[in-house]
Amino acid sequence: MALRPPSQRVPGKQTGVDVLGHELAEEMAISLGRAGRRAEQALVRLREHQGTAEERVVLLKAAAESVHAYFIQRELCGMRRHDEVIRHYGIPREVLVRLGAK
Repeated sequence: MALRPPSQRVPGKQTGVDVLGHELAEEMAISLGRAGRRAEQALVRLREHQGTAEERVVLLKAAAESVHAYFIQRELCGMRRHDEVIRHYGIPREVLVRLGAK
């Protein structure tokens, strides 16, 4: 049995499909925000690091992983270009190289 949305819409009344679409969009926005905060925090830790080279490598890896996760989440939301985000967050080249950028 297939579920088919109603053929006529009543103004001001949402269908189940409308409600589901709204909830999915809300969850995507929440996930994108969360991934962005994680990336930003990892980049701040990397930028402010003053310890050993070994500790920096660990922070660099964490920053690359969190930025990668953020980029994936952006792409899932339909945002394919990351140039503006790279500039906004000041993502260092050494992080981008770990993601495969040239």
